[in-house]
This record gives sequence, C-alpha cells and structure tokens, in this order.
Amino acid sequence: MTSMKYPTLCRPVSLLLCFALLLGLSACGNKDGKPAATQVAAKVGSEEISVHQINQVLSRSNAAGSTPAEVQAASREVLEKLIDQQLAVSQAIENKLDRSPEIVSALEAAKRDILARAYIQKVAGTATKASADEVPKYYAAHPELFSARRIFNIQEILVPASPGMLEQLRSMAAAGKTTEEVAAWLKGKDIKFGGGNATRPAEQIPLELLTKVHALKDGQNLVLDTPQSITFLHLAASQSAPVDQAAALPRIEQFLNNQRATEVINADIKRLKASTSITYMGEFAKSDVSPPLVAQSPTPNTPAAPMDKAQSAIEKGVAGLK
Repeated sequence: MTSMKYPTLCRPVSLLLCFALLLGLSACGNKDGKPAATQVAAKVGSEEISVHQINQVLSRSNAAGSTPAEVQAASREVLEKLIDQQLAVSQAIENKLDRSPEIVSALEAAKRDILARAYIQKVAGTATKASADEVPKYYAAHPELFSARRIFNIQEILVPASPGMLEQLRSMAAAGKTTEEVAAWLKGKDIKFGGGNATRPAEQIPLELLTKVHALKDGQNLVLDTPQSITFLHLAASQSAPVDQAAALPRIEQFLNNQRATEVINADIKRLKASTSITYMGEFAKSDVSPPLVAQSPTPNTPAAPMDKAQSAIEKGVAGLK
C-alpha cells in the first residue's frame, strides 16, 4: 500500500473522519512485516471494544479546531472510559442486575425512545427545505425580530377574569396609569393579583404578542385577556438592538427547516393515530383532554418540546439572535 503523509491526508476531511480513516488504513498491514492492526481497540475479558465505538463517542463531541494529536489523545481518553464502562457492565451482569425489574423496564424504555427517535428523524428527513428566496423574505416580513428588533423592559399585573374587570383595566391603560397605580387600585378593592418585571429581547416574546408590544412606545400600556385571566402590561423602557441580515439568515433557514420538519412529523403522527385503534383505559378513558402531538415546532438552538399554544415556536419566531 502506498504510504500517505498524515497532515496531507487530513486537509480535505474533518479530523474525526481523518482519525477513523487512518485507523482503517492501519489495518492494511505495514511494509516492515509487523502484525496488521484490527478494528478492535481493546479486549476487556472476553468482550471487545471496537474502533467504531470510539469514533461514535468522538462524533458526538465538539472537536472543531482540534489538532490530530488532540484527537488521538481524546480517542485514548474515550477508550479508557469505555473500558471502565465495560468493567461495570460485566459486574452488573455477573450480579444479575440486568434481571432486575427496574433495570429491565429502564432498558425497554431506552429502546423505545431510541426507536421512536430514529423513526421521527426519518420522517423529518422528508420535509422540504426552505428555498433561497424564502429566508430573506422571512427577514423582511419580521422587522420586529430583526431590522427593528428591540429589548423590552416590561412590567405586568395579572388578575383573575371577573365581570367588568377587563373594561376597567382597559380604561386605566388608556389613561396612562402605571402598574403602581393599578396595583394600588386593586389593593383598595381587595382583589388578589400577581405581577412581575422582566427584560426580554424580541425573540423571547410570542410573535402574536410581539407585534402588539413592538407597536408600543415607552411608557404605554396594553391589556391582554384570556377566559381565565387579564394582564395589564406596561412598557417601562426599551432599547434598539437590530440584527443584520447576514447574521440572521442562517438561523432563519434553520428555523424554517425545523418548522417544516415538525409539521411533517405532526402530520405523520396524526395519520398513524387515525389509522390505528387506540383505546384509553381506566381513569384515562374518562379524560376529555387530547394528548399533544409528538412534537411542536422547534426554534433554532432549542430542542423540540411540547409547549403551550401561546408559547409555540411559530409564534415566538427565531430565538437565539442576540
């Protein structure tokens, strides 16, 4: 086999791939007749730890910018940890811990989670990617998130919904009352309320609410209502913090792709539910609450997770732009 210089080989590929490739090349044998290497990195008793296992762990680490020597050192560290792990696994089996009901249940749960994630990833891979035109259009359509982005200092008072309360608070908001004045009025009426003060960038506010908050000038008020509660919102102060297009476009693209993947996943889960017999049993048969779909729209740099509708990622817009 023709010899290759290590630094030259590493230039066109990532360090992790380079390291894995070099290990594979070493298995071809050497000119000096030394025994050829194998894909087994170590044997712990009768159990083998493979180079593939090491590479799998390394692939999940952040090795960007690492030198070949650093990658090799990291692989040695990973191998030692895998050896420690295998020793513990062997002892667990010898002590029959793998037969414990709790362990059996945990292993089964892990298997279910891995298989479900694998299927979800497969379905997500069928989603159409955002086009080159859509990304800048999203930037232009949401100046409150980007070109005219602001950081808001918001004061809130939250009260339970009651007859006449919405009209009263709207009247106080229009009159320019402060949260202190509203709080004093509520105390005088012996009405229980909550409140708080928070500084939030635009991307941390639900998009439906953000359009309303963005329209406010410093010192102005807004009243929001739900069937259960009413919120008196006062914009104490704000500051301009725009995000230029070059910085925003990669994250917008990621957001749009994540959003479409979520939509595809939810549609597929809905299809599966419609075509599968599902019977709720016991106390769950009495519940009228429908369980959430497996995924909600994720925002860039955040994992997908079930969220309240008012806090859904679609409404929140693109998070992480600071």
